[in-house]
Amino acid sequence: MPLFQPKRQVAFPEFIALFAMLFATIAFSVDAMLPALIQIGQDLSPGDVNRAQLVVTSFMLGMGSGTLIAGPLSDAYGRKTIVVWGMGLYMLAAAVAAYSQSLEMLLLARFVQGLGASGPRIVTVAMVRDLYEGRAMARVMSFVMTVFILVPALAPSLGAVIISLAGWRAVFGAFIVFGVISTLWLAIRQPETLAVADRRPLQVASLWSALQEVLSNRSVQFFIAAMSFGFGQMFAWLSSAPQIFDQVFDRAETFPLWFAGVALFAGSASLVNAKLVMRLGMRKLATTAFAWQATVSVVALVLMSLNLPAPWNFAVFFVYMCCSFFSIGLTFGNLNALALEDMGHIAGMASAVVGSLSTVLAVIIAIPIGQAFNGTAYPAVLGVLVCSSVAYCLMVLERRTPNRPKPAV
Repeated sequence: MPLFQPKRQVAFPEFIALFAMLFATIAFSVDAMLPALIQIGQDLSPGDVNRAQLVVTSFMLGMGSGTLIAGPLSDAYGRKTIVVWGMGLYMLAAAVAAYSQSLEMLLLARFVQGLGASGPRIVTVAMVRDLYEGRAMARVMSFVMTVFILVPALAPSLGAVIISLAGWRAVFGAFIVFGVISTLWLAIRQPETLAVADRRPLQVASLWSALQEVLSNRSVQFFIAAMSFGFGQMFAWLSSAPQIFDQVFDRAETFPLWFAGVALFAGSASLVNAKLVMRLGMRKLATTAFAWQATVSVVALVLMSLNLPAPWNFAVFFVYMCCSFFSIGLTFGNLNALALEDMGHIAGMASAVVGSLSTVLAVIIAIPIGQAFNGTAYPAVLGVLVCSSVAYCLMVLERRTPNRPKPAV
C-alpha cells in the first residue's frame, strides 16, 4: 500500500504537472537513450549496429506486455499502489541495465524496465478516466501531453550531456532519479482515485468478462488498430532517427538540438487539440491528422527523389519530421479517450487491453521498419506513409460501424 493517503485532490495545474511527469517516464526512458544507440551498437553489437535499435523497442514491448497486468491489478488494489510498485520494478531494472555486459542482457533489462513502466503508463490513464470522461478527458489529456512534450524535447540533450560526462551507462542512473521524484510526488500529493467500493476483485471470471466486453466493442477494435499503426510509425522514427541524422545528414552531434525542435513543435499540436477538441470532436481531429500525415509523406518522398543538394535535403527532412510529429500530437490523446468512452466502469481493464494490444502490435510494426534502415531516410518515410494511410482508413471505417449510436465526439 502507498505510504501516504492524502484526502484532498490537488489543484488542477499540479494535477496536470504530476500526471505529465508520470507519462514522461516513458518518453524519458526512450528519448534519453537515443544519443546512446550508436555507441551501444559499437560497444555491444559491433557486427550489426542496427540491433541497437532494439534498446528502444524492447522497452516498448515490455511496457505493452505489462499493461495487460497493471490495469486489472489497479482495478483490484487501487491505482496508486500499482504505480508505486511498477516504478520500483522500473528502477530496479534500470540498475541491472547499467551493469549489463552484453546486448542480450541489456535488452532483457530494458524489457523488464518496460514492464515496470507499464504501471505509470496505463494506470495514470485510468486515474484520469476516474475523474473525467468524454471530451473533458480528451481536454485533460491534451494539457498533460502539452506539458509532457517538454521531456522528449529535453531528454536527448540531457542524455547527451550525461553520456559525455560519464558514458551511456550513467543514463540509467538518471532514470532512477527520475523514478524516485515522480513516485514520491504521486504518493505524497495525489489521493487515490478509485474508491474501495468500486474495485473489482482479481478473479479469472471477472477479468475474462471485462476482456470480452472491451474486445467485443467494434469501435474499440478500430481504435486499437489505428493506435497500433500510429504508435508503430512513431517507434520506428525514434529507433532509426539517430542513424538517419548521423549517416544520412552527418548531424549526430547536433541531433539532440534538432530533436528538441521537433518535439516542441509536436507539443504545440497537443495545445491546439485541447482548444479544438471541444468544438470539432475527437474523431474528426484524429482522422484529419492521419490524412495530413499521409499527404506530407507523399510530398516528402517526391522531394527526396529529386536528390536536392545540402542543406536543402536536410531542410526537407526536418520540416517533414515536424509535420509528422505534429500529426501525432492530434491523435493519441483523442484515440485513448475514444477507446475508453464506454468503459468507465472497467477503466483499468479497458486501459490495459487498449494500451497492451496497441503497443505490442506497434512494436511488431516498428521493428521491420527500423531494421530496414539502409543508409537513407526512405524506409522511415515509407513506413510513416503506409502506417498513416492504414490508420486513416480504419478511422473512416469506424464511423460506419453499427456497434452503437455515435455521440458527438
